[in-house]
Amino acid sequence: MKDTDIKRLLYTHLLCIFSIILSIFIPSVFLENFSILETHLTWLCICSVFVTAVNLVLYLVVKPNVSSKRSSLSHKVTRVLKCCIYFLMSCFSFHVIFVLYGAPLIELVLETFLFAVLLSTFTTVPCLCLLGPNLKAWLRVFSRNGVTSIWENSLQITTISSFVGAWLGAFPIPLDWERPWQMTVERKPYICRSLVLDVRLGTVT
Repeated sequence: MKDTDIKRLLYTHLLCIFSIILSIFIPSVFLENFSILETHLTWLCICSVFVTAVNLVLYLVVKPNVSSKRSSLSHKVTRVLKCCIYFLMSCFSFHVIFVLYGAPLIELVLETFLFAVLLSTFTTVPCLCLLGPNLKAWLRVFSRNGVTSIWENSLQITTISSFVGAWLGAFPIPLDWERPWQMTVERKPYICRSLVLDVRLGTVT
């Protein structure tokens, strides 16, 4: 059973990586002058949609946490609405945290919010898919020795890794970027997003 779960978990992560790759190449077929650097806001939206859709489909197909109780239609609708509210709260919470950590309050507000959406996609969406809108289950999984399955262990690792990637991406921003040996100022906004993806993808290997 454990070997089966490991294989299913591996395939899930590989498909999530594949969805990120698709979000880079597929829009260029339908959108003119599309590129990650030049149209990075559009790519952030597309990447978030692709990863969210793949997570939803995979967890519906794999069903790592199957409940023996049958729920009514109203209960399922309420559950979906709660998940949407939790996701929006996560986006706004991350946005506020980014502003408190030095992101511009008014300038580049769309870039900051879309980065919050991307981080919520890699952290909150998997939690909602696996655990649902159950705060007690969230606290249990992210507490010490609270993991009860390999899926929850993977959820814990990937979520923490996404936060670490976001922090590592923001860490070099205050440096003196006018030095010739450092990167140009135009590339600074992309560091956070690239490191979030790099650390997130690195958790599979």
